[in-house]
Amino acid sequence: MRFLAITLIVHAPHPVTGVRKPTYERFREVLDNAVLAEELGFDGFGVGERHERPFISSSPPVVLSHVAALTRRIRLFTAVTTLSLLDPVRAYEDYATLDHLSGGRLELIIGKGNGAAQRDLFDVPPEDQWERNAESYEVFRQIWRQDKVTARTRFRPELTDAEVWPRPLQRPVRVWHGSATSKESVDLAARYGDPLFSANVTNPIEPYAELIRHYRERWEHYGHDPADIAVGAGTAGLYAAPTSQEALAAYRPVFEGNLAFQKRLGLEPVFATLEDFVERSSALVGSPQQIIDKVHRYHEQFGHTVLHLHADAGGLTNTQHRDSLELFQSAVAPVLRREIPDPPFAWGPVLPAPSPAEEPAHV
Repeated sequence: MRFLAITLIVHAPHPVTGVRKPTYERFREVLDNAVLAEELGFDGFGVGERHERPFISSSPPVVLSHVAALTRRIRLFTAVTTLSLLDPVRAYEDYATLDHLSGGRLELIIGKGNGAAQRDLFDVPPEDQWERNAESYEVFRQIWRQDKVTARTRFRPELTDAEVWPRPLQRPVRVWHGSATSKESVDLAARYGDPLFSANVTNPIEPYAELIRHYRERWEHYGHDPADIAVGAGTAGLYAAPTSQEALAAYRPVFEGNLAFQKRLGLEPVFATLEDFVERSSALVGSPQQIIDKVHRYHEQFGHTVLHLHADAGGLTNTQHRDSLELFQSAVAPVLRREIPDPPFAWGPVLPAPSPAEEPAHV
């Protein structure tokens, strides 16, 4: 199993103290967390894309380029790239550039995106979002693979023998499809034989498991080998401690602060108590063995081989956050790596085999 640390770069008041950091400090925190993730042995670091408050993650290529300069090994993910809002040509240019700057460490998770405010900002009608997402991905995918592209499009100017530069390093980049509630994203992933990443954050396990089952059915419908399926899944929170009692005590102020924030926004909480949240959500709060057992329970339903955890402290102190990640990496991750397989592809740059003309001469 592989592990990602992911941030949506939420810029909201601290759930316990009510204090909101300056924007500059929040971005520095993201960079520090990326370096920490690599230091602790995470396999990937992801940055979301949102174009509305309380998020400041409107420019993942810029943030990930900075992360690329500060790190050497960890793979760089988007979570998600909102192709329903973006021009696929411009998105390709940004990410092909980042692909080179990072030495082929880029992976994309794409999706329609959530939130009415960001949709309105880009003047995208809700009835067009799924079709725009599919069309943008098809154009993006074609540009990444072909030196000249012709595309008859509905939502952007058509392309005729268009050349888009720079040409990418990875051939092609790996693209995951983010899925929260809709079968459209699942079907698009299955159609192209791409891996799926389940959000698995807001609700109990059942709706996410149903979508993953649908993905597997559609994968076979499109004629792909079931052995090539790769599924990732998110988590609603993490706090690992030596005992469950310590974990609950430390996490309770965070949960209660987030609960109060949801109520101020007029949202009906899915989990009304910490105990219910720990029991029925995907949150990993408890002792190492409890976390291992819970990931296995989800794996029985999902068959996932990649797991994402929150890169941010999210209300924990910096010491609590680091101690939790260190305990996860020392006592949880080694067990899960041993007991749950990796995805069915190499964890590294997707590079073509050199042609005979490119192979070094033997002397």
